[in-house]
Amino acid sequence: MKPLDIAAVERRLPGRRIEWFDTIDSTMHEAACLAAAGCPAGTAVVAEEQTAGQGRHGHSWYSELGSGLYASVVLRPGLSSDALPLLTLALGLAAADAISNAAGLQPDLRWPNDLMLGGKKTAGILVQLQDAAAIAGIGINVNHAAFPEELAAEATSLRIATGRRQSREDLLVCLLESVDRFVRMLAEGGRQAILELFASCSSYARGKRVRVSQAEGVLEGTTAGLDPSGFLIVRRDDGSETLILAGGVRAV
Repeated sequence: MKPLDIAAVERRLPGRRIEWFDTIDSTMHEAACLAAAGCPAGTAVVAEEQTAGQGRHGHSWYSELGSGLYASVVLRPGLSSDALPLLTLALGLAAADAISNAAGLQPDLRWPNDLMLGGKKTAGILVQLQDAAAIAGIGINVNHAAFPEELAAEATSLRIATGRRQSREDLLVCLLESVDRFVRMLAEGGRQAILELFASCSSYARGKRVRVSQAEGVLEGTTAGLDPSGFLIVRRDDGSETLILAGGVRAV
């Protein structure tokens, strides 16, 4: 296992505050503490391993030591809370852009926050509000050679997809630069641009047969685009449309 060369990353991103840990419970938790203490926008918390990595809906994020990129970034985009769904989409675009630039792969975006390669998940995003800041947690499976049995059917990595090890340093630099760019686009009035870009990069945005698991039950239908707030529209077989505010979306 080759440790992440955080010094090399810092040389390529002068002025960027990066807090690096061998092991941490959750980069999200540490980033939230830094945000509460007034750290500058763009501050990143990066770890070789998370013992309690966070996913959406209370799920955990598998964080194998030295294999993935586990990062949380403090954002201060000056957006209202109703822009949180669009911020999640913007971060998905940023992560996809970083993977494209660093590894030459084009991930599919599964609404709202998953990046897919060959129908399997390779990255996920979690966004939480912290006073006037937002914390963007981004986990990317980079050099995992295999996954535990319970994840093997659903997860993949950049190494598995390309057949070779990838530079986590290159990926982290690309990721932080892409996050800056897409968050700035959104903050400067680019809501429609984010919606259009996401729709163009996601096979899930329109015309995909899906099953959506929600607290009130399971809904099945065909995706019919995004609404102006970034929520997913699903058209049922009877022609009625449902706006998906949250829930696990899976292809049928």
